Amino acid sequence: MKQEQIKTLIDALAASDLAELEYSEDGSTLRLVKQSALTTAAPAARRPAAARKAPAVASAEPGLSTGAAAECLAPLYGVVHLQPAPGEPPFVQPGQAVEAGQMLCVIEAMKMFNEVRADAAATVQAVLVRSGQEVDAGQPLFRFD
Repeated sequence: MKQEQIKTLIDALAASDLAELEYSEDGSTLRLVKQSALTTAAPAARRPAAARKAPAVASAEPGLSTGAAAECLAPLYGVVHLQPAPGEPPFVQPGQAVEAGQMLCVIEAMKMFNEVRADAAATVQAVLVRSGQEVDAGQPLFRFD
């Protein structure tokens, strides 16, 4: 698959109501899953075991926490980067308040860098991965208060 073709598929998924897209060509398969689908809409049975361990945040409205800890899950498999470049400070640290849409980390997959952003305002309780670590889709990356 060519990079332009992958980008076109990513854009098509983003513009659609679909939660997942799988495309096969010449023996290669590309599976794309929207981040919101992993954190809210995917059935628990289809999530990786690591994502099922933590209870979902119960709230009256999307994005509002009732005080239970919430987790940010990796939207895809790749290598996580917790800072913009080596030697620079991390995007976020434990104890730091974050706003909805704030960059938390970057996941590198297939030579593409995918930004992971906060879904809602919260306080980072813990960073659950190391920079440079390989992560699976659905693996918890951060825990929030």
